[in-house]
Amino acid sequence: MNAWLGNKTPHMVASWFGSPTNFSLVAVIEGEVVGVALLTGAGKLALCYLLPEARGKGVGRALLAKMEEQACAWGVKALQLHSTASGASFFAARGYVDSGKVRSPYGVDTSFFWKQLAAGSGEPVAGRKRFCNCNNL
Repeated sequence: MNAWLGNKTPHMVASWFGSPTNFSLVAVIEGEVVGVALLTGAGKLALCYLLPEARGKGVGRALLAKMEEQACAWGVKALQLHSTASGASFFAARGYVDSGKVRSPYGVDTSFFWKQLAAGSGEPVAGRKRFCNCNNL
C-alpha cells in the first residue's frame, strides 16, 4: 500500500488536480467525499478511487462514464490505466481489455487496461499532452 501511495502526497495530488491538461472529478454523497477520478489529456485514467463503502452504488460507474465522455470530447481514441487487483473486475466489466501484468514505477504489480472509445466523438484539444508526437492516436 505504501508503494502505491508513494507519489500521492497532498502537494502532488493538488498539482494534478490543478493542471489545465487534466480533468478531475470528486464524488460526494451526503457531504462526504466517496471517490475521485483524474484523466490526463493524453488519455490515461490516472486516478479512479472509491471508498469501500461507496462500492455497488453506481458511483464508480458514473465517474468512469464522465471520464470517458471527457476523453471523447477531447478527441482521445482510447483510454488506458493501471489497476490494482481490487479494481480489475470493475474495469473488465466495463469493456476495458486486460493486457497483462506490469510493475508500476513504485514497485507495485498492476494490470494494464485499455479501452477503444467511439470514433469521431470529439476534436483534439490544442496543447494537449500526448505520449507520442503523432497527430492521430
